[in-house]
Amino acid sequence: MSSHDQKDDLERQKQVLELYCASQGWTFEVVADLGSGMNYHKKGLKKLLIDILADRIGRLVVTHKDRLLRFGVELLFAICEPKQVEIVILNQGEDVTFEEELAQDVLEIITVFSARLYGNRSRKNQKLLDGVKHAVEEASS
Repeated sequence: MSSHDQKDDLERQKQVLELYCASQGWTFEVVADLGSGMNYHKKGLKKLLIDILADRIGRLVVTHKDRLLRFGVELLFAICEPKQVEIVILNQGEDVTFEEELAQDVLEIITVFSARLYGNRSRKNQKLLDGVKHAVEEASS
């Protein structure tokens, strides 16, 4: 999750993962991070990579493909392949158009850079984000 405002959603995702893995009879550990999908320095992500490379993980279960990384998740999946780590994505989601995916990616990039520039709680940042979100919603409709 990218912000503390989304902490409730993170808790719901953790519950979904726990219930799913338990229902399959799998031994599991939930790794959760708060931070942008463009942040490659999150503790949980680093731990996950170390455990994959050390052959301590046999299966990677995620709620959504982009919850690990907004960009570059294919690289993580490519690391899993030779390590024979099975990847399970619970919510494949509905197919989005190229334009919708591009709009989501642009919004994520703007969010990260504006947060760095103005600070996470800045009024200017919030106005900019609100304007961009509105423009993306209009373009998607």
